[in-house]
Order: sequence, then structure tokens, then C-alpha cells
Amino acid sequence: MTISNEGSEKTQGTRAADALPPEPVTLRAADGYALRGHVWRHRGGSVVRPVTVINCATSVRCDYYFRFAAWLFAQGRDVLVYDYRGIGGSRPARLAKLRANWLDWGRLDCEAALRYARDAFPGQPIDVVAHSIGGFALGLAASNVHVRHAVTVGAQYAYWRDYRPAERRRMWWKWHVAMPVLAAVFGYVPAKRLGWMEDTPRGVALSWVRSQARFEEGYTSGPLAEPAASRAALPARFAGLSAPMLAIGLDDDGFGTVAAIERLVGYYTGSDVTHLRIAPADIGVDAIGHFAFFHSRFTETLWPLALYWLQYGALPADAPGNVHAIHPASRGRGPGSGVPGVAANGR
Repeated sequence: MTISNEGSEKTQGTRAADALPPEPVTLRAADGYALRGHVWRHRGGSVVRPVTVINCATSVRCDYYFRFAAWLFAQGRDVLVYDYRGIGGSRPARLAKLRANWLDWGRLDCEAALRYARDAFPGQPIDVVAHSIGGFALGLAASNVHVRHAVTVGAQYAYWRDYRPAERRRMWWKWHVAMPVLAAVFGYVPAKRLGWMEDTPRGVALSWVRSQARFEEGYTSGPLAEPAASRAALPARFAGLSAPMLAIGLDDDGFGTVAAIERLVGYYTGSDVTHLRIAPADIGVDAIGHFAFFHSRFTETLWPLALYWLQYGALPADAPGNVHAIHPASRGRGPGSGVPGVAANGR
């Protein structure tokens, strides 16, 4: 894939003398919560240089994405990564007392990141790379209307019937039985000591456990209950995103199945969405799964695919995998319906 750095002031890559090292930053959400993140920032502002915001997966620290962020920076981009409330640098002293769920990660935390990008990089195009639940959080952020291009990787909201059939029973017992029990006992999920992920706020675990075919139906009652008017307005937030979206699904990902990704992209009715499926064999490896896309061993295969879309809002001619569906922007598409759109083989 050949990609020109048209957003990097006519340079190829980044010279060390032109850039500042990654710097810690604090983002302030609308409710006052302080979120911690890191910025890769070039010296001197430029309205043509894009800034990329990276949304993490559930309970994954933002430093997991540092290698990918540094690579994007080396391609001439400014980059922001951040931790959701309750995770990594944004964890409070007593996690059991934190009230936070997936809606908060989108409406408040992702929103804070997009607002920071607009304020800290005035006039620069804003692109987003969103992993797993990060692709859901993007839809809830009011400032998603300012995003130029978006790439999601394995993005879905964990409706259990969409899990890969071969793994569904195991995943159901782990995430929908064991996880809520742990949350009830400890007031949060002590996932780190179990080697699952970072410790997780109780409300986030409940968002996961209560996930329905239509996500908003998981917030009708109980501790996550949303007022009826607020709940009814949730799908319209997703429709605010007009950026062309590349939704990447990996065929060996138990979460990011065709059904799961189609279910989420059905909410993005304001975007032209391309759903691309990639099998490990397409790039000559044995496995990719839910997390490995961001490993540096894919610098030459998967990362340029994401960069090309961020740059041009289109697939390169030599993109790996196969296009499962193309969903043109349409306010008439039913959110969460998994509308198959226009099936395609090739480009």
C-alpha cells in the first residue's frame, strides 16, 4: 500500500527534531472527572496535519496502543490516547465506589477526548481508531460530528448471541455468569488478578452482562436504568457521525463476528460503512484474534490498511481480506438491525 503523507507538511515521516516526545495530558469530562492520556505532538501547528484519537477496548489500558500510536506519529500524525474512567491512569483510589458504565465511557469520556482534540489541535482534521467497545463509545459522543474518518477493529457491544458459536458457551459463563458474581462480591471486577484484563468498574460489567440485541434495551431498569426520553435518544447520537467508517472484523475473533459487527454498524446510519473481513491466512499468519491487530508484528500488513483509510476514507486496491458489506449512509436504516447492505466480493 502506497500512502502519501499529504497531511504532514510535505514530509515523509517525522524527523526527531520536528517533534515533541509523548506527553501526559489530563482531559476533563463534562461531569468534572479527570481522565489521563498521552499525546504525540509535532512541533508547530498545522491545519493540514491530522490528529488521530484512539479509543481503547473494554478495560484495556491506553498504553497497550502506544506502539501503534508512535507508528502513526512517525507517519506524520498527531495522536491522542486516553484511559476511560476507572481504567489505568484514570482509575480512582477506590474503584468499588466508582459509578461508571459503557454509556459514560461514550457520552462523557470519548466526548472529552474529541473536545480535547479540537481544542489542542485547532483546525486540524480529526480521525478516530476505535477498538472493540471503543467503536460503540464513538457513537455516543456528541462531538463525533467533527470526525473526518473512522476505523474500528472488532467493534461491537457484546451481545452474547453474537459470540462465535464455537466459543459462545465458554464466553457466556466467563463474562455473563462469573463476571457479574465477582462484581457483586467485590463492588468491581478484580479482573487483573485473574489475568483477564484491567480491574473493571461494576457498572461497566453490568453494561456488558445486560447487553441486548438493541443496546438501549439494556438500560430500561435496574442500576443502569436511563430515563425513557434519554434512552430513546441514544440511537440518534450514532447517526451524528458522518465520517466514512471502515469496520474491520477478524475471522478468528470470538467477539467481532459478522453478526456482532453488523449489529453495531446498523446504528451508524449517517456514515458510509465498509465492513471488511480479514482471516489470518489473508496476511500469512496463524492467528490475529481480538487484540493482536495492534501488535507491532503487523506494522507491514494491517497497520498500513488502517492508515490508508484514515488518510483517504477508502480501501487501497491491495487491501487484504474481503468486503462483507457496504452500508451507504441512510437515515432510513434501522439501528441495530444488522442490515446486510450491499454484499460484495472484492472491492
